Amino acid sequence: MEGPSGFGVTRCLQKLSDAEFLKFKELLSKETEEFKIKPIPWNKIEMASRTKLITLLFTHCPGQVWDIVSSLFLQVNRADLSIMAQELRRDKQSSYKEIMKTIFQYIWNGETFIHMKDETYQEIIEMQYKALQEVFHCPLEPVTTVVLGSKGKGKTTFLRKAMLDWSSGNLWKNRFQYVFFISLISLNNITELSLGELMLAKLSESSETLDKILSDPKRILFILEGLEYLKFDLELRTNLCNDWGKMLPTQIVFSSLLQKVMLPESSLLLELGNPSVPKIYPLLRYPRNIILRGFNDQSKKYYCIYFFKNTQKGLQVFNYLQSIDQLSTICRTPFRCWMICSTLKWQLKRGEEMKLLVGETDSSIYTSFMVSAFRSVYADCPPNQNRARLKTLCTLAAEAMWKQVFVFTSEDLRRNGISESEKAVWLEMNFLQHRGDGFMFYHPLLQSYFAALFYFLRQEKGTPHPIIRSLPQFIKEVYAHGQTQWLMTGTFVFGIATEKVAAMLKPHFGFIPSEEVKQKIFKCFRSLNQAECNEKLMNPQSLFEGLDNNGGKRFETQVINLFEEMTVDISNVGALTSAANRLLKSQKLKKLHLHIQHKVFSEIYDPEKCNLEDFKYNKRNTIRQWSTFCEYFHNLEVLDLDSCNFSETALKVLCASMSPSSTLPLTAFKLQSLSCPFMTDFRDGALFHIFLQLPNLKSVNLYGTNLSNDMVENMCSVLKCTTCGVEELLLGKCDISSVACGMIASSLIYRKVKRLSLVENPLKNKGVMLLCEVLKHPSCVLETLMLSRCCLNFIACGHLSEALLCNKKLSLLDLGSNVLKDTGVNILCEALKDPMCTLQELWLSGCSLTSDCCGDISAVLTSNKNLKTLKLGKNNIEDAGIKRLCEALRNPDCKLQCLGLDMNDFKTDCCADLASALTTCKTLTSLNLDWITFDRDGLELLCEALSHKSCNLKVLGLDKSAFTEESQMLLQAVGMKKKLDILHCPWVKEESERRGVRLVWNSTN
Repeated sequence: MEGPSGFGVTRCLQKLSDAEFLKFKELLSKETEEFKIKPIPWNKIEMASRTKLITLLFTHCPGQVWDIVSSLFLQVNRADLSIMAQELRRDKQSSYKEIMKTIFQYIWNGETFIHMKDETYQEIIEMQYKALQEVFHCPLEPVTTVVLGSKGKGKTTFLRKAMLDWSSGNLWKNRFQYVFFISLISLNNITELSLGELMLAKLSESSETLDKILSDPKRILFILEGLEYLKFDLELRTNLCNDWGKMLPTQIVFSSLLQKVMLPESSLLLELGNPSVPKIYPLLRYPRNIILRGFNDQSKKYYCIYFFKNTQKGLQVFNYLQSIDQLSTICRTPFRCWMICSTLKWQLKRGEEMKLLVGETDSSIYTSFMVSAFRSVYADCPPNQNRARLKTLCTLAAEAMWKQVFVFTSEDLRRNGISESEKAVWLEMNFLQHRGDGFMFYHPLLQSYFAALFYFLRQEKGTPHPIIRSLPQFIKEVYAHGQTQWLMTGTFVFGIATEKVAAMLKPHFGFIPSEEVKQKIFKCFRSLNQAECNEKLMNPQSLFEGLDNNGGKRFETQVINLFEEMTVDISNVGALTSAANRLLKSQKLKKLHLHIQHKVFSEIYDPEKCNLEDFKYNKRNTIRQWSTFCEYFHNLEVLDLDSCNFSETALKVLCASMSPSSTLPLTAFKLQSLSCPFMTDFRDGALFHIFLQLPNLKSVNLYGTNLSNDMVENMCSVLKCTTCGVEELLLGKCDISSVACGMIASSLIYRKVKRLSLVENPLKNKGVMLLCEVLKHPSCVLETLMLSRCCLNFIACGHLSEALLCNKKLSLLDLGSNVLKDTGVNILCEALKDPMCTLQELWLSGCSLTSDCCGDISAVLTSNKNLKTLKLGKNNIEDAGIKRLCEALRNPDCKLQCLGLDMNDFKTDCCADLASALTTCKTLTSLNLDWITFDRDGLELLCEALSHKSCNLKVLGLDKSAFTEESQMLLQAVGMKKKLDILHCPWVKEESERRGVRLVWNSTN
């Protein structure tokens, strides 16, 4: 089985006597240092036959086998065999395929545990295996294939089987000449590598060269195992590289390979678990899917019989599992089926009745397995000794989690207090397994479980662990920073914290502080809900799933009730059901940001995905779950339907849920703010009639949702109703025409709307003219009017100027990014110079202004004490204009508090004028000079002024990173001395909020 090279070495070994072979093995155990290879465990060497020993050598050090055996033959005084080996090496160089067959035959037999006959496994994966053959059928087309399935479904086993079958000549015979199996799970400690280097490591013992292989990349397949466990961020879209021979950061290499930048003609076969699909799948080019669905009933029966090696006992266990629906479902996952069978095997061995306390949580299954394993060896040991033993294993798991590694050396085990005898026990219990010359937990899920258990065994007193951080820090990493690799550990923490699981552990390991841990969990989630906390709950869906699997009903309700605000992304009916169940248990949720993906309410039937009956059932079920979800909406104060894709039926359900009834009077609705940005289909605007008449609704934002004239007319008819109390109307980017703008204007005379945003709409001058007619009306109470990017010119300024002289309510006017030019601003200034003009804020960023308008603006600043904010950024105001403005700032009649000059093209010569203004103007507290680079002399002048006792500035807009290190230190010193906030883009967030501008949905919004 070891191929020609291995066979040649075995022939040499067979000529050794038993005594010489024993001495050979003893020397081999000491030879690792000289050849700089990782040690092979002695217990493996000691028990190995001649054939098995060669397999070990080819697995652990494939590039050095001939050199090692030749050296050892000399040391056992068999120079003849050393010469023979050298001759065989020259005559019988193995092919790469033969070496891979040797290695993967060993991996399949020694490190892959299917617990059934190979033929049975082949039957179970028959459909997926056929797909694997067919998907790479075309010899000219590079293909990316993804093996999908939840953790424990057997994805790694499936990939190993494919590699073994290719190397044995049973798969892809005429398609791939070279298949490289790359185990990414062992690469987390390597920060830099080259793809060529990885390939050479695989080729080191073969006769092929890299140049020969890469001459026909269409015949190459890369199998990537453990992609979801790689700690590096692969979501890179930039800095990708096509040079397979170049040393690069690990994430660049694999991002380039996945996105077909590096070796684009090669094919890929990789595995993805559910948490990694949203991150990795969008990077792939036209991926084909193979889904592993786990065991069916027949497979479970085969498995039980083979596992217990006794047909009667296997059937007894199978019937027991089938008698409990929850266990039957759990055992569809091969890894969980193995755990349950192992637990029952230990129970039967002790003469006990089969009994599994599965209950409500996943953690109970893992705990039953772990406790049963311990009892099989340490049944007579006191709990404190068992606890100490268990803690060493849990510390190893938790340390590995924080370091993001999955493969350990013997030294890692020793450092964490695991003795040789305990290591042997952990291997026997299948807590650990050999992985090459190192060790892994039997499955990464087991590592997650033991890492979670660490937080229940650790001692709070004493020196903290140098790597393992606290439980609150862990929870924030998972639920506030999106560390998806640790989601299962978080799930297990929830489960172990329940009274039921703690009670399972206590008799064998002593007191488990479940209540104390729960309080820490509550405190951490409570902090994520606080407004002043920068860290927020990032993905409630992950939290929902964790609570679903392991929380316990009471614990689940306690956690959900800690949150007043949530952002939920609904990607399928399962996510909708989970979110609906959580919402109905919430008593405190006030703000909900909701995104519903297109496929959730899709009414397009695709026969490739399911049959028609299933499609119709799924549609009905989705609407049922949506109805349940909507039942909570009347309790919300803020509802944000962000980029939601509704069907007509879904919209009707939403409207019905917000309509008063005999059981839900109008006074029961608490909604104050409604946002529907980027809604794809508003239908006939029926939502307006429902929502706009809710008694507490004050704010509506429809940014990015196209509104026809008919819809606007519908909306305005409701705005005019006495029952409507909306005060803020944000209608940016709604494709509102001049005509529709007139309809909106007519609704402003009803003394309600105080804040109106029409940004990014083609209103043109005609639309503004209609608005201005209403602004002159004494009943208009509008306070802020946002008109940036509305296709306006100087003509609109004439209408606005007249309105400003009449209106005494308007305090903020935003005209940014309209081509007003100096002419338009000069017209505005005529009205603004009037001391009776009450406008307090004027935004004129990006209006094509020059220094020519600064004379009139300066006159406004010295004559109108009401104007407090003036934004002139993104214009072409040069030195002369800046000097005029600074002259106005020095005038004691100027009461300006906030001035924006960012992205203007003035020189350092103006710094003296700015410095003088900063020390003279007592009211100026905010100045934006962002995107302007000053030389050293100019910056020193500014900093001197900023440090002056007469300077009252609190916020300075400036990009510190654009300056030299010395200049940055100067700015930092000024900031600390004067408690001055020096910020890049200081007003962007506030401006977007006041305009109602929203980004297109993504998971981090």
